[in-house]
Amino acid sequence: MNYPRIGVAAIITRSNKVLLIRRKGPHGAGTWSTPGGHLEFAEDPQQCAIRETLEEVGLQLSRVDFLGITNDIFSGSGKHYITIWMKAARFSGEPTIAAASEVADIAWFEWDALPSPLFLPLENLINQKSLPPDAFLKVRLAGRPA
Repeated sequence: MNYPRIGVAAIITRSNKVLLIRRKGPHGAGTWSTPGGHLEFAEDPQQCAIRETLEEVGLQLSRVDFLGITNDIFSGSGKHYITIWMKAARFSGEPTIAAASEVADIAWFEWDALPSPLFLPLENLINQKSLPPDAFLKVRLAGRPA
């Protein structure tokens, strides 16, 4: 692939924990990430985050807000993605593996105890390699109890 693709990732939090999936398939297999996937033609990022979350973990998102973007270059596979990060403000249901061909495991994690290895776009977001650079800080602070 000699051009960037567009991915959309949905950050879903509950009680200062984030929902992560362990990926299956050739792109990032075995790494931990948020639900997400490719932006389809004529789809907006909010719709993509809602669709991918429902397809992968069975949660219905009712409000999704833009958080930031990362520029993700997978040097080992020659892939390049621009990932649009969305934050789910509300959701309903309990997470489950709804796409067994894409999701190996699912769990809630404390921000200070994330599993390893992380999917490159999530690493980039956490390491503030994003626009805006404080996107990850905003999501972390938003989930903390007052």
